[in-house]
Amino acid sequence: MTTLPDFRLETHFSRWEFSARHHMTASDAETMTMAALLALAGPEDLEAWERVSLGYTETWGAPVLRETIASTYDTLSGADILTFAGAEEGLYCAMLALLVPGDHAIVTVPNYQSMETMPVTIAGNVTGVALRPENRWQLDLDDVRAALRPETKLIAVNFPNNPTGAIADPEIFSGLVTLCAERGIHLFSDEVYRGLEVDAAKRLPQAADLFDRGISLNVMSKAYGLPGLRIGWIASRDHALLERMEKMKHYLSICNARPSEVLAGIALKARETIFARNRALCAENIGKLDSFFAEYPHLYEWTAPDGGCVAFARYRGADGVEEHCRRLVEEKGVLLLPSSLYASDLLPVPADRFRVGIGRKNIDAGLAAWREFLEEV
Repeated sequence: MTTLPDFRLETHFSRWEFSARHHMTASDAETMTMAALLALAGPEDLEAWERVSLGYTETWGAPVLRETIASTYDTLSGADILTFAGAEEGLYCAMLALLVPGDHAIVTVPNYQSMETMPVTIAGNVTGVALRPENRWQLDLDDVRAALRPETKLIAVNFPNNPTGAIADPEIFSGLVTLCAERGIHLFSDEVYRGLEVDAAKRLPQAADLFDRGISLNVMSKAYGLPGLRIGWIASRDHALLERMEKMKHYLSICNARPSEVLAGIALKARETIFARNRALCAENIGKLDSFFAEYPHLYEWTAPDGGCVAFARYRGADGVEEHCRRLVEEKGVLLLPSSLYASDLLPVPADRFRVGIGRKNIDAGLAAWREFLEEV
């Protein structure tokens, strides 16, 4: 595999994420303290935490953790789960295990960069399918069908979507699953925001539950708000695929951190409590952003997301979104992500958009600094 290109978004975060005063574009829900997480634990998990040793754990993940993860699916067992040090490692291994040079993949655009970069780097034969704002950022199955080739091995999607916050309509997602099943194509479904739907009725089924070539990616970082645990996983009934990925993990993290596995198990068992808390926070922040953007209709076009922790608002100003975001962070410490950080080599991405986060507490100070900047300008 050739050298991977610069990861634009993560490079930008390396510069600003911990130095900007107001992180208004975070892609994860508000985290919690160790004390708050342990308060959700039952007696057995508290005992396991007190007795945890600091040695290696199994490459696949501790069996008890894999079973706990499997309990979040309708049809899976621990044998269908492979854990990773975060979602990115899982995505990296999955793409290496699924594709070889000459294969064809289809990915949605806009996307999280590595979901496009990895297939392009490995297979060199990738087609983008646009999520369009005029179509509520919905996936168009006619576009997917038009992109299919005899050598298509993979379709990769992400709902709720980063950066748009869109969720595919149920009939569209069902049609996509049927298409993949009929043609023997793997469906890679990034589901890291599942559980944070504004309307619970829009929650999609998990791809790994639906058919043998369904692959579900999830992590403790986003909907759970626990990125410091560095625990992610791939769920699939394709055990040959999981075995190929497990061998790749030997060259990467080797295994997870044992304390993190125990803590992840506690959070997974308390997921409905955690999700309810984070959905309420997102709903509160959506209301605040509704009011904020309504003050400046000449500058912003805003539609609340269907789910997740981010939305892709439009900037109408004459100076352009790149300059707007640059000045906001440099002059007022307000960090947003301009659309250039979601640029694709496959299709154009709207150049007047920026990502704003909705999952963190205390956005009032950031909105005040943002408003101060606008009033000064």
